Amino acid sequence: MEDSSQLGHAGGFRSGFAAIIGRPNVGKSTLVNALIGDKVAITSDRPQTTRSSIRGILEAEGVQVVFVDTPGYHKPRTALGSRLNDIVRSAWSDVDVALFVVDGHSGVGRGDEKVAHDLAGAKRPVISVVNKIDRLDRDHIAQALAKAATLGDFDEYVPVSALTGDGVSLLRELVVARMPEGPMYYPPGTTSDQPPPIFVAELVREKLLALTRDELPHSIAVVTDEFEEREDGLLEIRASIFVERESQKGMVIGKGGEVIKAAGTEARHEIEALFGCPVFIDLRVRVEKDWQRHLYALERLGFDV
Repeated sequence: MEDSSQLGHAGGFRSGFAAIIGRPNVGKSTLVNALIGDKVAITSDRPQTTRSSIRGILEAEGVQVVFVDTPGYHKPRTALGSRLNDIVRSAWSDVDVALFVVDGHSGVGRGDEKVAHDLAGAKRPVISVVNKIDRLDRDHIAQALAKAATLGDFDEYVPVSALTGDGVSLLRELVVARMPEGPMYYPPGTTSDQPPPIFVAELVREKLLALTRDELPHSIAVVTDEFEEREDGLLEIRASIFVERESQKGMVIGKGGEVIKAAGTEARHEIEALFGCPVFIDLRVRVEKDWQRHLYALERLGFDV
């Protein structure tokens, strides 16, 4: 990543918001991390990884950009799904620019058409971002850009690979150039608005997504119950992993506790690297029957309903 301090220009301080929009699994969270140059959102190859509106903050000379990572916009089948779509619509309704991300490798489809149609109603400037070009040759990149252009008359079209960083610098510059004069929304040095206990819970969920079977990811929620730094410098974390059925509890725990132990170990190593201190983490699995379908359960698990 280039020195972000060179992105601003002379004049009054500028700031604003950029929402990252797209259907599930197009690489939105990976793109946010690449734009910020730091890990502010968990990533996974499973759809619907992001379940809240996460803000990553880019700080440069004379400018601050708040990138709003959003859940995948999709046809909802549960109360959780409807709530996630509400989060997306709320995010794009009040930003300075929207980054509409499509998957150049898997191709533009009907899901992208639905996103484009609904996004058009927000009447916001839109940059079309064709992601995953690292999987395409030059001719197929051109074809993907042409297909993206059929979705709407957007302000810019930018091919990128959020994974390798190709095109990300250009995209970052285009977003910065669109920021109006405004205040500094977050203190200098801030890269995310997520409180540490919530980020820790998300890291645990990220590890579980990578370790569990296909039927489990949507049924897993993680809540941090305790987050305390002891006098000896040890960060003590206790978290609850919620599933929807008793049968899923054994899958998360694994034979001899191997799955939950592996998730805890991987999360602990990453938390220690991020916070710079030794970590003790205790994970417990609980059942909240069909929690995705009930508003009272969503509220209990920390979703804004």
